[in-house]
Amino acid sequence: MPIHARIFLVIGALSAFLSVLIGAVAAHLPNEHLAVAVQWFDTGMQYHQFHSLALLIVGLVIAYRPSRWFVAAGWLMVLGTVLFVGNLYLRSLFGIHDLHALTPYGGWAYLAGWLALAIGVATVARKSATASE
Repeated sequence: MPIHARIFLVIGALSAFLSVLIGAVAAHLPNEHLAVAVQWFDTGMQYHQFHSLALLIVGLVIAYRPSRWFVAAGWLMVLGTVLFVGNLYLRSLFGIHDLHALTPYGGWAYLAGWLALAIGVATVARKSATASE
């Protein structure tokens, strides 16, 4: 299995683990910051869980058909999770707003990751079609 496939499968699995852990802890501990900012937390949790699964898919896709586009998609999704979700967790759980300007960059990283995944699929599909002719 290619190294990047293993990396994204491990990161995706650990990310999913962390999303469940953070959600469980947040649900059972009193937190005055979370009470005020529950919408930020819920948005972060949704994106965290969704992109954890996406990282697992990227890892599986790389295992099946390695491509630099898929590798880029994986790293961009990791970056998006750190910047977008990480910032939402900091704001909602700890009241730390100093890094809020980074949140849009995380969103852009997510968008670029999905675009890289789409380009990778199109490129691999085109190469496969050309090779079979």
